[in-house]
Amino acid sequence: QVQLVESGGGLVQAGGSLRLSCAASGRTFRIYAMSWFRRVPGKEREFVAFIRWSDGSTAYGDSVKGRFTISRDVAKNTVYLQMNSLKPEDTAVYFCAASRSIVVITRTSEYDFWGQGTQITVSS
Repeated sequence: QVQLVESGGGLVQAGGSLRLSCAASGRTFRIYAMSWFRRVPGKEREFVAFIRWSDGSTAYGDSVKGRFTISRDVAKNTVYLQMNSLKPEDTAVYFCAASRSIVVITRTSEYDFWGQGTQITVSS
């Protein structure tokens, strides 16, 4: 099993920045890729960003491209999400997820392990 713990959430004003961290523990050698998703009450989880563990290749959801950056620290088994130019519509619970193998990176069912989530609130 793999355990994921997010941190770094909080309240920020529009235009501000935050950095989320997701620390993985357990059988981390099984991780092929990790992603960030977010969820607004009453809506499905939305894909935010993806990173492949082996080579660091990345992908982003359209709503965050150019503002968010995903990165990883292999030695620390940690993934980060740097969020800049935050907007009120970025308000959500953010989850990190890990997959042992993946085809469609935006599909939540492709991920085997999930963190508990961390709240981000962007005030206008």
